[in-house]
Amino acid sequence: MCLRSQGIFLGAKMTADNPQPRIAFQGERGAFSEEAAKKLLGEEIQLLPCTTFEMIFDSVNSGESDYCLAPIENSLAGSIHKNYDLLLEHDLKIVGEVYLRIIHNLIALPAVPLERVKRVYSHPVALAQCQQFFRQHKELEQIATYDTAGSVKMIVEQRIDDAAAIAGLQAAKVYGAHCLLKGIEDNKENYTRFLLLSKEASVSAAANKTSIVFSTENRPGTLFRCLAAFALRDIDLTKLESRPLHGRPWEYFFYADFLGNINETNCRNALSHLGEMATYLRVLGCYPRAQYQDLEGEQ
Repeated sequence: MCLRSQGIFLGAKMTADNPQPRIAFQGERGAFSEEAAKKLLGEEIQLLPCTTFEMIFDSVNSGESDYCLAPIENSLAGSIHKNYDLLLEHDLKIVGEVYLRIIHNLIALPAVPLERVKRVYSHPVALAQCQQFFRQHKELEQIATYDTAGSVKMIVEQRIDDAAAIAGLQAAKVYGAHCLLKGIEDNKENYTRFLLLSKEASVSAAANKTSIVFSTENRPGTLFRCLAAFALRDIDLTKLESRPLHGRPWEYFFYADFLGNINETNCRNALSHLGEMATYLRVLGCYPRAQYQDLEGEQ
């Protein structure tokens, strides 16, 4: 579901006067994050590639970009803990989410055949997710780099004609490279969830998912009672993640996603109930839930 095509208001920056919002993402042009941004917001956006996750958050805070798109979890590799920590460090609001099917492709310079390839560059996670391919091609050396799309960029810019990269097809398109093999990932059920973040947000009627972070006293049954605030009201918790509370060993922040709009009575009551027990509580965002059916048929 493209939020802009659905006319869903995300934040003050998304207006008729600014039809091309600036989106910061980690990685080079052609990265999976770029594909996710276009899937969520359409093709008419300005893209701001950044080297690190910290930089995409700082870009929004400084006003250099209107939004940033941060990967938060992968269906195979799990949660991206750095971005959970950055959610807490920065006062940005989650205004949308999108799921992207991760399809790994072997990409090389045009006219370079597979038989000439001796080395394969990519991000360590991408290499790890293509081990069946490497077992079938034991002659290929695996070389870890900082980015999937960045690996394609390097091969093209340096005209390396005996190497390939593992990346998305968007990277091949951006850099004028050639796809040797499509879909070489081990597991086809490979999806990444991305969060769209903004300095400003307005909760629309279409918002049906809420993300929060809270902490509690370290006493028996406290976490159980906190979660019961949602169970007692039949609110569906879809995600629970713990992260260390810095400076207080063995104490944690809990990140939770639940289905519902914070303007609904049962959700307001649940948050009020939770606030009576939590030592810290913050709503990270209330936004339209990504539709799982959007994943069907992705190739």
